[in-house]
Amino acid sequence: MQASDTPLALIGYPAPAARALRELGLVALSTPTDHLKEVMDACMTLGFSGALIHRSQEARALDATQADATARRVGRVDAVAFTAGAHGTFALADALGDTLEASGYASRGASALLLGTDVHDLALALPLTRMGFSAVGVAAASTPDAERAARDLPAGVRAFPISRQDSALEGLAERADLLVLTGGHLPAGLAQPYHTIIDLTGQLRIAPGGATLLDMTELYARRLARQLAHATGQRFHAEELTGAVAALA
Repeated sequence: MQASDTPLALIGYPAPAARALRELGLVALSTPTDHLKEVMDACMTLGFSGALIHRSQEARALDATQADATARRVGRVDAVAFTAGAHGTFALADALGDTLEASGYASRGASALLLGTDVHDLALALPLTRMGFSAVGVAAASTPDAERAARDLPAGVRAFPISRQDSALEGLAERADLLVLTGGHLPAGLAQPYHTIIDLTGQLRIAPGGATLLDMTELYARRLARQLAHATGQRFHAEELTGAVAALA
């Protein structure tokens, strides 16, 4: 990868993160986090290509950038491109789709159940629903939240919005092949041996009920690859980014 002399802003990250990215040929500089809109304006004035946003600043960055549809649904921004404005995205959502695809999971024609708490955390899993699933259940803390999240499912996908408290949840899970936990807890007894589970909450060390827990080891490397593509225009392979991911964690 050819080195770039166009600086990349690191908003909310410590100094070791900048050093790790410099090893990739990127000029990375930590910036203040106070007055985030003014920080973005200053980065544009100084000719920065873009910015990576630390998790602690992602919600604030939503209001300081021109956020795309994915970022608005999730309510967070994790990468910014300074091209005629500060254009924010949330790369983690699409990186989840990359990770599922790379796993070889047979999604076409399968059914999924998304288990979250509200429209924002459920939006993390929406890119998965573009991968050929025929039916998707959407469970949230309330039926209205589930219905709002289900509106963003692709055309042609049968949607089943439901409250987590609804007695029909167990039956919906029985018909699903993939369970995706985006928020809250996984109800006891819901997982069965034929299920594959994606856990975005970090709660599960092993899958309950004899189910298979999908290995998400590469998720954050794939996320960083998408973040860097958005913020710098440069393409990296996920395997190149293992060290940088550890420094950015």
